[in-house]
Amino acid sequence: MKQKVLLITGVTSGIGLAIAREMASQDFFVVGCGRRLARLQSLEKEMAGNGFGFKGIVCDLRREENILQMFQYIRQHYGGVDILVNNAGLGYQAPLLTGKTEAWSETLQVNVLALSICTREAVKDMRARGDDGYVIHISSMSGHRVPSGSAMYSASKFAVRALTESLRQELRQVNSQIRVTALSPGFVETEFAERYANSKERAKEVYSRYKVLEAKDIAKQVSFLLSTPSHVQIHDILTRPTMQPN
Repeated sequence: MKQKVLLITGVTSGIGLAIAREMASQDFFVVGCGRRLARLQSLEKEMAGNGFGFKGIVCDLRREENILQMFQYIRQHYGGVDILVNNAGLGYQAPLLTGKTEAWSETLQVNVLALSICTREAVKDMRARGDDGYVIHISSMSGHRVPSGSAMYSASKFAVRALTESLRQELRQVNSQIRVTALSPGFVETEFAERYANSKERAKEVYSRYKVLEAKDIAKQVSFLLSTPSHVQIHDILTRPTMQPN
């Protein structure tokens, strides 16, 4: 394919959806994965109606075999991945003293292990396809400070910071031109707060305190990163709403 193949995890809502729309409009061929088939089909229809290249793949990132099957499909049909946006992530209000092990486990499985598996497989493709790819992790300001009650979620995002730097070092050790960046937003209006607090009312209250970021704001940052020259390595971008106090 002449178009760059861009894989986005967690594409059916929020930041992932905004990135898919932004990058498909810039003539990337976007592959997006998620667990909700109906939303993927709707997005495929929308993209086709706009004349954009997009393929939705159902994938449960909690299962390594699903991830490997997704990459095999991409390799067979599109030749592999040129750009990876590790966007999928989740969190629960599950403190260390009272949280459920299942919530902690799922948080680490998606935010850390799935991100790592996708990175490993995508870098294999990038090195085979010219060694000039890009890995972008959608992280969080919670990887730079610890909000009250967010122990395991923050731990997972601190892990993403470590994985970002570790990947950069490993790529340099093999003289690879592949770049890696983490994007760390503060409050963005998505479905995340509702799932995190298990409450629509709580999410509405969180997002009504002041003007929070929009998903398209983060999509524009992905677009900026992919427009930079190959010798420019931007390590992390921290983005808060202007009125966010911490």
